[in-house]
Amino acid sequence: MSTEGAQVVIRDNPDEHRYELVVDGGVLGEIQYHRRASSDRIALLHTEISPSLEGQGLASRLIAGALEDIRSRRLHVVPICPFVRTYLRRHHEYEDLVVPDRKVPH
Repeated sequence: MSTEGAQVVIRDNPDEHRYELVVDGGVLGEIQYHRRASSDRIALLHTEISPSLEGQGLASRLIAGALEDIRSRRLHVVPICPFVRTYLRRHHEYEDLVVPDRKVPH
């Protein structure tokens, strides 16, 4: 399945504790997270994209969208998910979001 020309949206779904990748109205990817209401930290736990969309860069797009939302909320990231950790290793512009004791080595 190609997403060329499709409407792609990244949104937070706090009731389900996940950021969602929505393609033409259907949820086809997610980053599961954990956040305590009283904390400024959000732990990104697991990233998953529909197998039919793999290889199109959508997981990276999902992570970037989630990180931009996290930045706008002035939160800090605890990167548990290996894919998120790899993304952060390649995108230094988000380094300031990572909690100091969880910095990702380059």
